[in-house]
Amino acid sequence: MPRPEDSQWAVSVAQVASRPGQSKPIDTVFPAPGGIGDDIVGVTEGADVRVVGSFDSIVDGLVFTGRIEAPLTAECTRCLKPIDPDWTVNVTLFFPYDAPGADDGRGNGEVEIIAGEDEAEDVYPLSSDGAFADMESPLRDTLVEALPLQPLCKEDCLGLCPQCGVDLNEDPDHHHDVTDIRFAALEQFKARLEAEERRG
Repeated sequence: MPRPEDSQWAVSVAQVASRPGQSKPIDTVFPAPGGIGDDIVGVTEGADVRVVGSFDSIVDGLVFTGRIEAPLTAECTRCLKPIDPDWTVNVTLFFPYDAPGADDGRGNGEVEIIAGEDEAEDVYPLSSDGAFADMESPLRDTLVEALPLQPLCKEDCLGLCPQCGVDLNEDPDHHHDVTDIRFAALEQFKARLEAEERRG
């Protein structure tokens, strides 16, 4: 069984897990985890993902507050041009000292999360001895859930002409009058009928 410290996403937190009030800054580059649906998410497996922030200890665990930065490779959903923006999201993650559902000593089988749902968006377990926080799941979840599914090359992207596909960003005055549109539709209809006759 692999050890937590051997994971390429592991962060040593033993020095801040000893008592509340401790803090550990982090500014590290991790490889993007696999299984994130590269074609949809737009972040290639193994790409450099930067994590910047700090682990702060509270009574029940560690709270990570910071940001995740990833290189996004995708197509603009309006004009279909390739875009390569740097993408950043702010996150707050909670790493409890006991795994969720473990007996907390009061017999109720749950861990009290002092950070609360308003402060900690997601909960991830520490290693069994509390010495390492594994960032693999937080990175995967963040990349899948928070990345834009419909990225644009720019906020005011005009997209493509629905009639002929001309890039309206390069030719914003491009237009078709009603006669052109009707003529094009008629030509398409004729071509379809001729194709059906040839098959039939």
